[in-house]
Order: sequence, then C-alpha cells, then structure tokens
Amino acid sequence: MAINILAIESSCDETSAALISNGKVLNNIIATQSVHEKYGGVVPELASRAHQQHLIPTVHAALEEQGLRPKDLNAIAFTKGPGLLGSLLVGVSFAKAMAYALDLPLIEVNHMQAHILAHFIEEPRPAFPFLCLTVSGGHTQLVHVRGYFDMEIIGQTQDDAVGEAFDKTAKLLGLPYPGGPLIDRHAAAGNPHAYAFPITEMPGYDFSFSGIKTAVLYFLRDQMQADATFISRELANICASVQYTLVEMLLRKVRKAARELGLRQVAIAGGVSANSGLRAALEQEAEKRGWSLFIPKFEYCTDNAAMIAMAAHYKYLEGDFVGMDVVPEARMKF
Repeated sequence: MAINILAIESSCDETSAALISNGKVLNNIIATQSVHEKYGGVVPELASRAHQQHLIPTVHAALEEQGLRPKDLNAIAFTKGPGLLGSLLVGVSFAKAMAYALDLPLIEVNHMQAHILAHFIEEPRPAFPFLCLTVSGGHTQLVHVRGYFDMEIIGQTQDDAVGEAFDKTAKLLGLPYPGGPLIDRHAAAGNPHAYAFPITEMPGYDFSFSGIKTAVLYFLRDQMQADATFISRELANICASVQYTLVEMLLRKVRKAARELGLRQVAIAGGVSANSGLRAALEQEAEKRGWSLFIPKFEYCTDNAAMIAMAAHYKYLEGDFVGMDVVPEARMKF
C-alpha cells in the first residue's frame, strides 16, 4: 500500500507543494514571489499575502499532476520553522485545516533539517555520520549528522548569514535583488585575487560575516571617491574577490571540522550551495583530501517542498505526528 504525503513549504518567499509516495518524491511545485524585487529584499507582509494567493493553486497543481485526490493522501506535512512568522502561519494554518477536513495526521518539519535531508531525495546518498555545511540567506551552520534526526550544530554564524553577505554586497554594487546569484555570475569573469578582503577568524567552528560587509562598504566608498567609474570597470574583479573571501571563510571551518571529527563524507545544503564558486572549491577540496562530496540538485538547494516531503517520510515511518494545537516557530531550533 502506498504511503502518500503532501508537503507544504512556506517559510520565506517561496510557496511550494510536493508529493512523496513510499519515499519517492513525485513532484516539486514552486511558485516564486516576484513582488519583492523592487524593494531589494523580502517584505514579510507581502510574502504572507503572496502565500495566501499561491498556496491553494500550488497544492492543486501538485495533486492534479499526479492524478491524486485528497482522499488518496495518508498525511499532511508542513514547515513549522524557522522562517518568517507570517509566512509560516499561512502554511501551518492551511495544513491544519486540510488535515482536519480529511481526518489525516499532521507532520511538522524543521526547515533546516529538511535542507540536510534533501540529500536523500536522489542517489547518491551520504551514509551516516557526515558533515553538512548549511548555507542560505538566513543561516550558516556546520552540522554533524549522525542520523535522519540525530543532528548537532557544531558551528554557526554569530551575526550575519553568508547569503546575506552576498546579497548586501550586491546591493552596494548596485545589483538588483536577489544579488547573490548575480555576484556568482559576474565573478566567473573576474580575478579572485584582484582585491584582498579580511577573513574573520572565530573560535571553534563558528562564523562571522559582518566584518567583510563593512570592509566592502569602505573599500567601495574610497575607490569611488577616487574614480566614479570604479564599480562599472571592476565589477567582475570585485565580485570574484568577495566571493573568494566568503568561500574561503566557509572552507576553513569545513576543513577543520572534517579533520578534527574524522569525517570523510561532506555535504552542502541551502540556497547558497547553488553558488558555482563554492561548489568548485568544495570539489577541489574533496579531491585533494579524499572526501566523498554530496551536493543536491539546484531545485533541492533553494527552499522547496520536496525536502519537506523527504523529512516527513522518515517521520511518518517513526509515527512522529503532531496535534491540532501545533503553532509555527520563527526561531525553531533543531
């Protein structure tokens, strides 16, 4: 008998629904919110309203694509947190209402754990234990993964996330939102050693990215005072140099953790794992150090419901359900 689970993701500005059957992800429908582009970042209130508009059509599309009806479902899964509270509330409320109407069990999923479990959607899959670098616009974490839900955060950013550093640097350069992918694109044509930016060293496996943002701000101010065309002339070199510095800060902690914990399987997850510079650097490190490296497909790196569905599958097998009193948590921990 098939175990069919509908999963909903609404933690930030992507409305997504996915279906999973007996552990196999059937689809991954994503509705992107373009309303935030003109504001240079995600506006929480607008994100919540967009989720309200997109959620029902997205769920309907997921079911219709697979020829499934609501009565064919065995459970409803949703992102409980972390994320924007208003956005989470839309997804949680919809999941609760649908589960109540169909008399189905509810499965809550931690968004950050789901990013890590995206590695189990397709082959090749890592074996436990492994080290996972989880990088996004809101989080930068180094996680020791011992089991599907046996995860320990051994290091994390003490201020800004690396994705935020990419986006804010892009804004300083006059690039539109989201700027991270644009920095990556321009960096491909630049010299990563053209300009030196400071690398912040933190104790243990922790990170800090506020310093490099300040350094870039003052660097651009001084250069533009001397030459108003500096950014337009040197855009590729600036992007390449900033990207190199941010990637090196990440790699230093990954190297340290892998060596000290004796782990030879390394994975990367989250939206910033789509960055080509980071991927290339990790691939070089893996070849040099004999690591087995795992990187999900691009569609499973950014926020999506397929990863929520994968986490929900393992929770269903454990009978890990929640009641109708469940509420979203903006700062949900592991």
